[in-house]
Amino acid sequence: MVERIEDLNLPNAVIARLIKESLPDGANVSKEARAAIARAASVFAIFVTSSSTSLAHKQNHKTITSKDILTTLSELDFESFVPSLTQDLEVYRKMVKDKKESKASKKDATSSENGNPNASSSGTFEQANE
Repeated sequence: MVERIEDLNLPNAVIARLIKESLPDGANVSKEARAAIARAASVFAIFVTSSSTSLAHKQNHKTITSKDILTTLSELDFESFVPSLTQDLEVYRKMVKDKKESKASKKDATSSENGNPNASSSGTFEQANE
């Protein structure tokens, strides 16, 4: 598992970027404050994960899903987070779907350019070696 408790902290660069993006220009945050925010964010993530794991186990699930996370947030009185997280989740899912479709269309375009719509790149390589 984890050897040191510090290993559970989020990366400092990520925390610094999040802080910078959320504050107005010219606002400064001390190094100690950044460390405190990083630690609080890590504790929050571990707490939500642990609570979601318990919820999933109660439902006889081995895998935590986004639904478990959103339900847990509501149960922990963080329901104000749920609408924006749900919206962000939809954006993420659309981005993944679009990326997958783009990759598939590129693959289809490549195979049809080669004159054989059923040929894969590995099949072309095998034919070249014969």
